[in-house]
Amino acid sequence: MTIAKKISPKTLKKSFFTWFFWNGCSQQAESMLGMAFGQSMAPVIDDLYDSKEDKATALHRHITLFNTEAQVGSICNGIVCGLEEANANGQCTPELIESVKVALIGPTSAIGDSLWVATIIPVLLTICLSIAQASPETAWLGPVVYMVAYPLGTILLSWWLFKVGYKSGLEGMQNMMATGKLDALTDAMTVLGLIVVGALTASFVSVSLPIQIVKDVFDGTTGEIIPNQVLFNADNMLNSIFPKILPLGLTLLVYWLYAKKKWSPLKLMGFILILACILTGIGYLTGVYA
Repeated sequence: MTIAKKISPKTLKKSFFTWFFWNGCSQQAESMLGMAFGQSMAPVIDDLYDSKEDKATALHRHITLFNTEAQVGSICNGIVCGLEEANANGQCTPELIESVKVALIGPTSAIGDSLWVATIIPVLLTICLSIAQASPETAWLGPVVYMVAYPLGTILLSWWLFKVGYKSGLEGMQNMMATGKLDALTDAMTVLGLIVVGALTASFVSVSLPIQIVKDVFDGTTGEIIPNQVLFNADNMLNSIFPKILPLGLTLLVYWLYAKKKWSPLKLMGFILILACILTGIGYLTGVYA
């Protein structure tokens, strides 16, 4: 009687932590995260296969092109660990493993970018910035909270998803796809990410148009001249039509320059600095900052 091969808990932890700490170290254009994925699967392969040829074949199929959002994407590693275990016991095929890996790239990337990168991290940063700005005496507390909460939250989320992937395996992912839950979750996370980014834009991007018309006004009822009365304020006028339209416009402009015109972050920062100098100069010329 053949004893079924099983990945040991120690090997699973080693595989996870290899991915967790080194997923971005080998990122390059040819295989993206493929080398890191293969490295994380190496202890699993050593645990499941006996011959050098089987180990080499298994390792080779995991150093091909692979890309995802690393934290949420750890569920891919868990699923593939389960599939490799099934393959070692003759219940799966290498072709199926490779197909599943490719199929997981899209949904895990979309959910990960929307949930982790565009939602959780900005919300955590907002909380920590608010703590830092609340009082000069406790300003240090904001960075400390972030330095503790970010790595702790990252490792807890990634480890939980890794275990979910390993335990549910291919069947669990197929059920989510078949019922449409995966598409619904992807759409929901995308919308949530956009809402958070929009809220952060309105809260933390500050742009004003310092153009005013200031005159001395004669008050007919008292016969006195009231000095320095604001007759026209461009910033107030724009915000009364569309609140926060200038921060929104700047954010969309930066996005367009970065995504469409392929401007580098350094070039974008230089552009914002020059724009700020121009607007500040207009402010002094019009007497806003006088």
